[in-house]
Amino acid sequence: MTSTDLPVRDASGTATHAPHVPRTGRVTAVRRRAPRPGTHLTLGDGRTSRVLALAALAAMALVWLLPMAWALLTAFKSEQDASDPLRWFLPAHGFTLQGFSIVWERGDLPLWMLNSLLISAAVTVITVLVSAMAGYAFSRTLFAGRRWLFAVTVAAVLVPPQILIVPWFQQMLSLHLLDTYAAVILPQTVAPVMVFILKKHFDSLPHELEEAARIDGAGHWRIFWSVLLPLSRPMLAAVSIFVFIGAWNNFLWPFISTSDPALMTLPVGITSVKDAYGIQYAQSMASAVLAALPLVVVFMFFQRHIVKSVATTGLGGQ
Repeated sequence: MTSTDLPVRDASGTATHAPHVPRTGRVTAVRRRAPRPGTHLTLGDGRTSRVLALAALAAMALVWLLPMAWALLTAFKSEQDASDPLRWFLPAHGFTLQGFSIVWERGDLPLWMLNSLLISAAVTVITVLVSAMAGYAFSRTLFAGRRWLFAVTVAAVLVPPQILIVPWFQQMLSLHLLDTYAAVILPQTVAPVMVFILKKHFDSLPHELEEAARIDGAGHWRIFWSVLLPLSRPMLAAVSIFVFIGAWNNFLWPFISTSDPALMTLPVGITSVKDAYGIQYAQSMASAVLAALPLVVVFMFFQRHIVKSVATTGLGGQ
């Protein structure tokens, strides 16, 4: 009698043997009933749930893209067609580059773009470097007042940058740095939220790598530069993109800290292109498209780093 032919007693008490059931059949049945991971959305397993979820996502994407589409269409219209609410999609006189040509002729876009590129790149490099070092210090070192200093850093995230405009201006004035690149760059390098993000990222890295490096005689700087930073490239790329976009779009502080037209950034310079006939929608949208175009190019080149950083930090639900 095999292990599967177990005796079974009927109502009269006679012992009989249960029919032999192959193990492979039961395993196959179990495997067939097991759900396949990753083939359904969180809203449900059925086709109706997936269709509803995709329809909701498509509707939200359309609502988000509608203002951008309107701005892009308006930029390629004449001022007469841009002011006509009945022909918002197809202009009566066709699409034109008149708005772009007027903005280009009345302003100094190449200089403004160059200033924005230099300032944004400098802010990005300094912010990422300082934030990474501060994040490493909070994550992997012990020093007096570490918890209190990190608590102050987290609390600084809640402070709006507009509140710091007056102290920044007084500080730049006392240092005689107004109307210089340093006045525009240095205050923008203070980014407590980036310190917090990089600190949490360094916490997620295995400590065994640091211990192995210490056995080989590496110090803090060697561990930071040669061990942890190479493992943090996706996160550093994502942080760099966010800092670059913030510095590129910043209008208030470059507008206050500089009065020299040669130091104007693109957002500040575009506002100086005015017309005597009131609001010119086509020119305004053309200026906005020109200002956003470099950011679109940067995002297209580095979007995979953003996705990878979100996936590796667990923000993507993995």
